[in-house]
Amino acid sequence: MKHIIKLIIGASIVLSFNAFAKSPTPYGPAISLEQAKIVAAAAEAEAIKNNWLVAIAIADSGGNLVLLHKIDNTQHASVKVAQDKAKTAVNLRRSTKVLQERIAQGGAALTLLSVDDISLFEGGIPIIVDGKLIGGIGVSGVTPAQDGLAAQAGVDALLKK
Repeated sequence: MKHIIKLIIGASIVLSFNAFAKSPTPYGPAISLEQAKIVAAAAEAEAIKNNWLVAIAIADSGGNLVLLHKIDNTQHASVKVAQDKAKTAVNLRRSTKVLQERIAQGGAALTLLSVDDISLFEGGIPIIVDGKLIGGIGVSGVTPAQDGLAAQAGVDALLKK
């Protein structure tokens, strides 16, 4: 019963997010390994430039892991958190920063806290190419804002290609 209630709450949250969007970004073909390597390399470069120890996860348009990279000595928990951020960005078709900001506002957004398998911290960004969502990146290891900067560097690098 608890699982069904969480599913209902999760579905209502997703529907309420979609109500604010003009039209959700359609899913596209899965990000290729070559594209994922470009995204991860740029995110890693941003992290190294700032001396950040992070894990970087790239998910395809179905939320499945394509690439995982962990800078040496990154805390172990960041591996799963990065994967959760990437998957959340794909499944909800929005940056995890949006979720973090909604939680900070309180009120009805606090129902997000009861949904399993989503990340509520900045650092997960959908990867959109030619108007279609092809995957997501998740970065974890430093502050959420810093994770977000590294993730955005990865997305930006792919879009410049």
